[in-house]
Amino acid sequence: MVGLVAIVVAHDSAEVLPACLAALARQHVPAIVVDNASRDSSPAIAEAAGARVIRNARNEGYGRANNRGVAAAETADRVLIVNPDVVLRPGAVDALLAAARAWPDAGLLAPRLVEPDGRFFYQARSLLAPYLTNPGGRLSLPQGDACAPFLSGACLMVERTLFLDLGGFDDNIFLFYEDDDLCRRVADAGRALIHVHGAEALHGRGRSSAPEPGRIFRSRWHQAWSRAYVSRKYGLPDPSVSHLMTNLPKAVLSALVLRRSGLERYGGSASGALAFLRGQDALAREGLR
Repeated sequence: MVGLVAIVVAHDSAEVLPACLAALARQHVPAIVVDNASRDSSPAIAEAAGARVIRNARNEGYGRANNRGVAAAETADRVLIVNPDVVLRPGAVDALLAAARAWPDAGLLAPRLVEPDGRFFYQARSLLAPYLTNPGGRLSLPQGDACAPFLSGACLMVERTLFLDLGGFDDNIFLFYEDDDLCRRVADAGRALIHVHGAEALHGRGRSSAPEPGRIFRSRWHQAWSRAYVSRKYGLPDPSVSHLMTNLPKAVLSALVLRRSGLERYGGSASGALAFLRGQDALAREGLR
């Protein structure tokens, strides 16, 4: 597919990467795999599949690694940002490109995401979509192509020049809300966000990286920190205090009853909120400053 290059960010993604890359190859989409310091065979799998591999010396985070991949796709008119646990169904790429031709003012286009249990994922609201009059998040699934207030970063197609002109994903975010932030900036630039119903992709949700000790705590830390960061960025109320007060008692209770899963989940959220309140930086936490 001339002019389109897929960007896949991998981090210990050996289990899911083969199916992702095979689906892209079947639809003739070349791939650049940006490997975030995987400890498994992800880089070798990507090379064996014919992908160009860019190796980061350490985990740079989702958005930052994608920025590096898009910058490297110098011959591409458009890029397709794809999570390694996403498998594009036959015809999905053609449907996305057809939609891009039909709506040339579209800034971002995304396929219909199907979850492992067969459900159709569609986000009914977004923290950063003040133009969406659906505060309760009432779910009304589109029956065809539709404008959307938010598109999941699991799979996005965008003009490379538009992505670069907007600064790509926010480099200050290590993980979470980078897709909300990009969607907001695309919308603020006057470009539409299009859900392409005829393009279907299977999404493994949460299977992009292999499980590891402390992953839940780390994930919840960044989720809380990033929510506070983008709220401040767009002048929204800081959720950190309420987030801390909600999660800290749950973390303490989980510790008292020796419930490790609860301690990681609620402790991570409380720690991320507290870190933001204390002026700590997500990238510094990961040794990237």
